[in-house]
Amino acid sequence: MRYDITSLITYTFVSPAAGARQIMHLMPLELPLRQHLVAGRVSFDPEPSTRRDRVDFFGNCVTEAGFSETVRDISIRLHARVKVESAAPPREQGLAREALGALLLDWSDVGAQSPAHFLAPSPKVPLEPVIAAFARHAAAGAETVLATVDRVGRRIHADMKFDSKATTVRTPILEAFEKRRGVCQDFTQIMISALRSLGIPAGYVSGFLRTLPPPGKPRLEGADAMHAWVRAWCGPETGWVEFDPTNDMYAGADHVVVAYGRDYSDVVPVRGAMRISGGHKTKQVVDVVPLED
Repeated sequence: MRYDITSLITYTFVSPAAGARQIMHLMPLELPLRQHLVAGRVSFDPEPSTRRDRVDFFGNCVTEAGFSETVRDISIRLHARVKVESAAPPREQGLAREALGALLLDWSDVGAQSPAHFLAPSPKVPLEPVIAAFARHAAAGAETVLATVDRVGRRIHADMKFDSKATTVRTPILEAFEKRRGVCQDFTQIMISALRSLGIPAGYVSGFLRTLPPPGKPRLEGADAMHAWVRAWCGPETGWVEFDPTNDMYAGADHVVVAYGRDYSDVVPVRGAMRISGGHKTKQVVDVVPLED
């Protein structure tokens, strides 16, 4: 499936902002056999004084921009064309959950894709005893790693309600879990914490979700902004699998990957600092348009 993706993020300041510096994760990834970035561009209005495009440790595309002049507003626009391959649900390879711990102890790879980076608590995903107890109950009877991922993800979807007003990007996962309400970021980070409590490496995927549903299908929630879902390591044969607990499905041709990280803090779409008196308003508009092949 091919998509044209446009994302426009605007910042409007009450008073002129000086010395603005921003770091962005917006460009979709090039992923062999999964996703091809045909073309892409991140642009600014006004143009920044300095700009640097680089790749971070996890292989994500990062754009850094600095504004030496004072600004009243900043617009950041992404234009990208991406081809995503249709993906079948992951095949069960039968790795027992009890065998995963010993396997990880002997795992020597510490590269960007190593499961070793996704086992421990991370800035936005602590290991909460209440979530760990929930995970043990949800996973009861699941003998393999993949079956455990499936049960935990589907249980979170069943127990949580999508509510865009219930949380913010700063809401701790325990608060969202206790409310049983939140957005895709909350669903994702709760599932990550749950899986890590069971000894399963799990990380955060930031991306886009198509805005137009297939004929006769309901619109997927989270399609009007950047989306998030989970990746979990199920052993050397099955490898990484991606599950979307917000929509109760494995990631497929509707999911466009932008960045991988341990949690939201590794892949924030726009992070920055500036000198300003007064507040500011932020608006994001995302359009994911499917194209005929």
